Amino acid sequence: MGKELSKEKYSEMVKKSSPNSPIITNCIKAFIVGGIICCLGQLINNICKNYGFSTEESSTYTSMILILIASILTGLGLYSKIGKFAGAGSIVPITGFSNSVTAPAIEFKKEGFILGLGAKIFIVAGPVILYGTLTSVIVGIIYYICISLWKRR
Repeated sequence: MGKELSKEKYSEMVKKSSPNSPIITNCIKAFIVGGIICCLGQLINNICKNYGFSTEESSTYTSMILILIASILTGLGLYSKIGKFAGAGSIVPITGFSNSVTAPAIEFKKEGFILGLGAKIFIVAGPVILYGTLTSVIVGIIYYICISLWKRR
């Protein structure tokens, strides 16, 4: 009985001390900032197409430019402020991935290029790259097997 009472008291203390999260406000901020990032990407894509690039080339340049912008903003310390304001709205697009690679690189650069930058740059992004690559290889093998079986029919 004593343990149950202490668990209840603990839960009550946690509820009192934990701030209420403004979910609706956070969702609106994430939607707006994520939308702005996506609109910026679409603007860059349209500009590339207007300069005569193909759809594939425009998409590639758009990704590269967004990654560059996010890396620069991370280096200037601005992307973390955007992230604090927007939450998932700044994390989900490709710019969030760029930030997750750039931030550890900046943080650990004082430890040197090998032990700092080289070892820490993929702390967050490494698992994403690893499992993304692994998944694509597995899907490719399954696709190859299915196509091979389909051609034998």
